[in-house]
Amino acid sequence: MDKRLERILPRVQKPARYVGGEYHAVMKDKDEVDTRIAFCFPDTYEIGMSNLGMRILYGVMNEMPGVWCERVFAPWGDMEEEMRKAGMPLFALESGEPITNHDIVAFSVGYEMAFPAILNMLDLANIPLHSAERTELTPLVIAGGTAMYNAEPVADFIDIVSLGEGEDITVELVELHRQARREGWSKHEFLCKAAQLDGLYVPSLYEVTYHEDGTVKEIVPHDGAPKTVTKRIVRDMDKSYFPVKTIVPSTEIVQDRVMLELFRGCIRGCRFCQAGYVYRPVRNRSRDLCAQYGMDSCNDSGYQEMTLSSLSTSDYPELTALCDDLEDFCADRHVNLSLPSLRADNFSMNLMQRLAKGRKSGLTFAPEAGTQRLRDVINKNVTLDDLLTSCKTAFAGGYNAVKLYFMLGLPTETDEDVLGIADVAARVMHAWRESAANKNRGVRITVSTSYFVPKPHTAFQWEPQISREEYERRVKLLREAMTTKTVTYNWHDGETSFIEAVLARGDRRLGKVLETAWRMGSKLDAWEEYFSLQRWMDAFAECGIDPHFYANRVREKDEIMPWSMISSGVTESYLWRERERAYESVTTPDCRTHCNGCGANRLVGGKCDV
Repeated sequence: MDKRLERILPRVQKPARYVGGEYHAVMKDKDEVDTRIAFCFPDTYEIGMSNLGMRILYGVMNEMPGVWCERVFAPWGDMEEEMRKAGMPLFALESGEPITNHDIVAFSVGYEMAFPAILNMLDLANIPLHSAERTELTPLVIAGGTAMYNAEPVADFIDIVSLGEGEDITVELVELHRQARREGWSKHEFLCKAAQLDGLYVPSLYEVTYHEDGTVKEIVPHDGAPKTVTKRIVRDMDKSYFPVKTIVPSTEIVQDRVMLELFRGCIRGCRFCQAGYVYRPVRNRSRDLCAQYGMDSCNDSGYQEMTLSSLSTSDYPELTALCDDLEDFCADRHVNLSLPSLRADNFSMNLMQRLAKGRKSGLTFAPEAGTQRLRDVINKNVTLDDLLTSCKTAFAGGYNAVKLYFMLGLPTETDEDVLGIADVAARVMHAWRESAANKNRGVRITVSTSYFVPKPHTAFQWEPQISREEYERRVKLLREAMTTKTVTYNWHDGETSFIEAVLARGDRRLGKVLETAWRMGSKLDAWEEYFSLQRWMDAFAECGIDPHFYANRVREKDEIMPWSMISSGVTESYLWRERERAYESVTTPDCRTHCNGCGANRLVGGKCDV
């Protein structure tokens, strides 16, 4: 261990974040590898270690002969301050060495508010911020993750963006980089060849021009880069890597349990949901393999909780049978089975009886909107009767806590829709009174609302975000309507969501705003302890850019989006058709009921009924 680190650790919170040495962390002889990768998560250890995607890619890269992938997390403020005082650069957990010793610096980015942390981590590592300043092949700075479906705000800082699922394309990129180093390619020559790999977007090879009104005029690829870069996916989930022998953290993390991924994609088509579109099409992992992975993971880690995890887990076709397969194992090992959230239209007594046999934890449902009209607008395809029936089933089975998630500011939302959320909560309370197995225990109903952020590659990418003032008015309206004492109301901070909307739909001109905000002090802006709206507004003012142009403006059908060179596999025409259906309050059936012609099936060699 670095002597500087030994002196620092007694002075910081949670020193276990920074020492490594966990069970199953991969250690290799650096003299026996030719490629070292610093796998960076632009948030704290507790958040990054809870990310299943990061665990998967960590395993994939470390299975490559001659490659050593190490983890790097953003330090908390106290640790960063001590590191800068001591002149200690950002280091990898496994070796303790500075990440400037690594060939590739790879970021996993799932949230736009992590953008400032990327810059902060590069600076803390003494790596030049701008791609143009890094003229050599190493260190190569790459990024992937859901937030990279619009990478334009960070285009100046990232050499290569990996789109979609990384198991295959990461291996191909690493091998190409090894070849480039062996054969002495220039960085530009390497980037041009990387751009020919499906799923890799190289921002520096695209020239963007703008109209006088600020909208994008043209996006022109250069040096043979493709006009459109389409995401990569894993076609066969049974052949995809699963981290059975996963790292067991030395300190508590957010998702401190086995996370068993059942399938990828989502059949539902909620019009606001970016993940639901960009992870299409649905690909299931076989039930037998899921059961085996779950048991092996628990045996290997000692965990006594297993979360069955996917975008909409209760849509897994063999979910009840899988729970039956795991029942004896879970009973013998005292392992608790749980689902992160449930759909109100397919929760059953059979499923309930198989979950949380050891303890009745709370259940979570996400109606998203307070009236059926608005649920039809967003294509939620869940009714109030569905929700109440599910709640009655849960209450009759001994549950006494329900969390309900909604959004405020959805397209076409009215005050009636807002007040409908309070009505839903009251009806759930009434359902408890009618159905509770044990009324002496009381009931806990938690209503949470978030501020709708229109995201790229969704049917609502053209929509404006309502103003912060209007959002706060709707929060106040709902808060005053929540009169039931047993209902707790939580709402998301509107300031953070406003900046999220700006970054989510921004173009590469926001790079200078991002850098300015970072120089003013932005870093861990996903955390309220560090976020400052005023700092961001000062940065926008200094750069002469209006944030409302990005967050609060309706976009026209023929407008070129900043992310138009990126394809999730879902066609633009399909997204626009879904937007039109939203304004007609017409729902679209789920993918298993009927193929709606989104285009994504072509990614797995199929066809779509366009």
